[in-house]
Amino acid sequence: GLIVLYSNGYMEGEDEERRYFAYMSLFVFSMLMLVMGGNLLLLLVGWGLVGLASYLLIGFYHDRSSAIDAAKKAFVINTIGDAAMALALFLAIAKVGSLDYSTVFDAAQSGELSDTVVTLLALGLLAGAVAKSAQIPLHTWLPDAMEGPTPVSALIHAATMVTAGVYLICRTHLIFQAAPDIQHLAAVLGLITLLVAGGIALVQWDIKRVIAYSTMSQIGYMFLGAGIGAYGFAMFHLVTHA
Repeated sequence: GLIVLYSNGYMEGEDEERRYFAYMSLFVFSMLMLVMGGNLLLLLVGWGLVGLASYLLIGFYHDRSSAIDAAKKAFVINTIGDAAMALALFLAIAKVGSLDYSTVFDAAQSGELSDTVVTLLALGLLAGAVAKSAQIPLHTWLPDAMEGPTPVSALIHAATMVTAGVYLICRTHLIFQAAPDIQHLAAVLGLITLLVAGGIALVQWDIKRVIAYSTMSQIGYMFLGAGIGAYGFAMFHLVTHA
């Protein structure tokens, strides 16, 4: 709410201010759908739509080739994660017959699903989370995403969409608990990212790229927390960082 309010002043006098607010409204709708949907299907729809809104907003200044390149890069890398996540959900439909949270969680916890199925399910969800949250190795899009207007960087690429990966792991933690290897992988990726991205941030000269790498590093801490089972701490840091 505060960032959309700030956008009123920041975007005042822009030629295509209306287009900006249309995209921003699409993003807010998509993010709320991602968080508030009652099953994995609605989560995936919201997940894809926030990626679309991000693509549109990064490339808002479509007369700059750098902005268009950054938007395409973000879209492609996010789509890799979306595709992995969609495959995991197809697997859930095939094996469980439902995408309702409680039904899938019960199946994962009760031993109804084989270890291989639970591991693949968790791996698909983790791939989606890693791409969306710009963790290594799917991290290269976030520094470039700062080509969009500053309120976009503040809202989408620091506070909401990029932390959705942490939300996903915490929301579906029962699946990850049933596949401890994948949960530990999430912690390891978070650990590598927090060290590498924090180091890179120290030598950047563009303030928005510093913020991008800093954000990646902070999300690495959240992934580390979620990966070792400290979900409350991961979500607490998500809120304080936002």
